[in-house]
Amino acid sequence: MLSKKKKINSRIGPLATAVTTLVGTIVGAGILGIPYVIAKAGFLYGCILIALIGVGFIFLNLFMGEVVLRTKKQHQLPGYAELYLGPWGKRLMTFSMLIAIYGALTAYLIGEGATLFSLFGFANPLFFTILFFTITFLIIYKGVKATGKAELILISLLMFIIVLISFISFDDISVENFSTFNPAFFLLPYGVILFAFLGSPAIPEIQEILGKNKKLMKKAIIIGSILPIVIYIIFSIVIGGLIGLENFELLEPNERIATVALSFYSHPLLGALANVLAALAMFTSFLTLGLALIQTYKYDYGFSNNTALLLTFSLPLIIASFNLTTFLAVLGATGAFAGGIEGIIIILMFWKAKLVGKRKPEYTMSRFTVLGWLIMLVFFFGILQQVWRQFF
Repeated sequence: MLSKKKKINSRIGPLATAVTTLVGTIVGAGILGIPYVIAKAGFLYGCILIALIGVGFIFLNLFMGEVVLRTKKQHQLPGYAELYLGPWGKRLMTFSMLIAIYGALTAYLIGEGATLFSLFGFANPLFFTILFFTITFLIIYKGVKATGKAELILISLLMFIIVLISFISFDDISVENFSTFNPAFFLLPYGVILFAFLGSPAIPEIQEILGKNKKLMKKAIIIGSILPIVIYIIFSIVIGGLIGLENFELLEPNERIATVALSFYSHPLLGALANVLAALAMFTSFLTLGLALIQTYKYDYGFSNNTALLLTFSLPLIIASFNLTTFLAVLGATGAFAGGIEGIIIILMFWKAKLVGKRKPEYTMSRFTVLGWLIMLVFFFGILQQVWRQFF
């Protein structure tokens, strides 16, 4: 009995770290844009869309997990794409991953600078951007275990703040704010919500974190994929109920994000808590996405650790430091387009790995042919929509 209890306790740490690594990658800047876009399209419709896309990503992450477990050598997404789909798969996955991660890292640097400046009120946003960059760089430099432990703490704080905001503001939530319904904007939430669920680069990292406990991988992926659905819906209920579409529309386009809206329309304490929430959400995603890109350069392209660090962080830091773009512009350019390409390739890899994978996985999924084609079709039309909005 004693040895069994000790064995169970020894598994709690790796499982919790693996779950928070995935949650920390998924829950980032996307959460800040969800309340407005679903208020614009329709609150009930938006919550259903969050749930549907979230369930789609549960399967997608499980597919990717099986691909990782069927492979003997450690890779990142482009390496797995090359192994199972050939050079074209690697090039396309690298293209998608570079757009998504560089865009996200740049957005997080800009967003953290603005958020921390609004919290502390001294110096300027660039100062806090550099400070944030320095701290995260040092954490990532120490590797996977340090990143996982940091995310365990940060995600716990993030969830605590969501509960605290919900408790403080419960009496001020207006049910009337949930009655919006506008079919003309049904496509508006798609890209933002899709961006908010992107987290596949964390799957190979989960395998490293679990080490010999790979049997826990399926459980870690399921829990880590369900938690963001719950977080997004609760957060949308609280923010949407407090602010409402009419108040959102009174703000400038770049102010229609959750933390800024709360600063305008709620108690100062809620605004401060929301800014802390935003800082934590972007912090966790920056850690894991930065590490994923470093691993891509190291594992899949053979660069040294120092070169991988330079390639990963130099471009986002330059763009953020010289104010070459805006937070919302970066998010808009990376959501449906990069996420759609990545999702399609993961499904194709999953089908191929089931045929030619050289390692017996700790869990297996059915082929899910119909579901796979349905998800790919949704991603394909999402990409077409993004291209049309950008160029026509």
